[in-house]
Amino acid sequence: MVTRDTAWPDGTPCWVDLGVDDIGKASTFYAGLFGWDIQAGPPEAGGYTMCLKNGQAVAGIGPSQGPPGAPPVWTTYLAADDADETSAKVTKAGGQMFMEPFDVMDVGRMAVAADPGGAAFGIWQARAHTGVGLANEPGTLCWNENHTRDFDGNKAFYQAVFGYEFGDIEGAGIRYATLKLDGREVGGIMELDSSIPAEVPAHWETYFGVTDADAAVAAVSAAGGAVIRPPWDTPYGRMAIVTDDQGAEFSIIAQPA
Repeated sequence: MVTRDTAWPDGTPCWVDLGVDDIGKASTFYAGLFGWDIQAGPPEAGGYTMCLKNGQAVAGIGPSQGPPGAPPVWTTYLAADDADETSAKVTKAGGQMFMEPFDVMDVGRMAVAADPGGAAFGIWQARAHTGVGLANEPGTLCWNENHTRDFDGNKAFYQAVFGYEFGDIEGAGIRYATLKLDGREVGGIMELDSSIPAEVPAHWETYFGVTDADAAVAAVSAAGGAVIRPPWDTPYGRMAIVTDDQGAEFSIIAQPA
């Protein structure tokens, strides 16, 4: 279990939120699956809701920010000491800014960018809202992973922007590296190789912890979601890839005791 009530270090995945057309429907789905207490924000928040677990913020659900008809998506936010400076680094390193930095009331300053491989991510400079307050527990965020078709190019990009070091993992049958800050593993980067269908876009994958992966997959299906990849065992826990009842993809993992 990880708890935190101060800003996460620069470059750390610090928050996730779901952009979706039907916030009420999404709230019902995730409250049932993860036991979240979902609280609507003030009117000026534009419908954005906070998802709590044990009284701690663990995720957000808000209106879709894409063009009409865009699929719902979970967005990973990377912590920034200075959102404007980080955004400038994104552009310099060959990324693209979708939303230039702007203030979100008194809670923080954010931007939305994409890496050169096309995966979108958020940039979060904490103020009143510091990001997830509880992680690495069932029903909370436990991992974030960049999926790309330009493995080497994306490694160079994220190192230039956030100063990551990499822990390359050999022998897994895929090109994979952990993202490290001051020796701490904070996320991963994986190559979408030729075995992955071309229609799978580059993206940041969100992993939520569960107690029992098989039971969680059954609950997803019962609630109207879909199973993309049924549970399988890994050295890091039993995993599955699913979507919610509006089509937003995420992964679950039951971590070893």
